[in-house]
Amino acid sequence: MPLLTIENLPGARVEVLPGATLLAALQAAGHDWMHACGAKGRCTTCRLQVSAGLENLTPPTDAELRYRTAGRLLLHERLTCQARLLSGDVTGRVPAATQLPHVRYVDMDQ
Repeated sequence: MPLLTIENLPGARVEVLPGATLLAALQAAGHDWMHACGAKGRCTTCRLQVSAGLENLTPPTDAELRYRTAGRLLLHERLTCQARLLSGDVTGRVPAATQLPHVRYVDMDQ
C-alpha cells in the first residue's frame, strides 16, 4: 500500500487507502492537520510541501490550479484535501505557516 511520509512530523508514516485523500489518510492515522475550510479546497491551510513522489499523486484539481495562478500554491505544493495517491510513495513536510501550535514538529534545518 502506498505510503505518505511527513518529514517534520515524528511518526507520520501513513498508509494511504486507494481513493483516499492525503488529508483523510492523515486523520485516519490520528494526526492533527490544519484544514480551515473543512477539506473543501477553498483555502490553502492543508497544503503539503512535496519533496519526493509528486508524480505519484493525482493531477492538480481546479481549486489547486486557481491557487497556483494566484501565487498561493507553489508547484511543489499540494492541498492534502484534494490530492490522492495513485501509486508509489510521497514524502513531504508541513510548511511553517500552517503548523499547528500544539503539535511538535522537527526543525528540518538541524
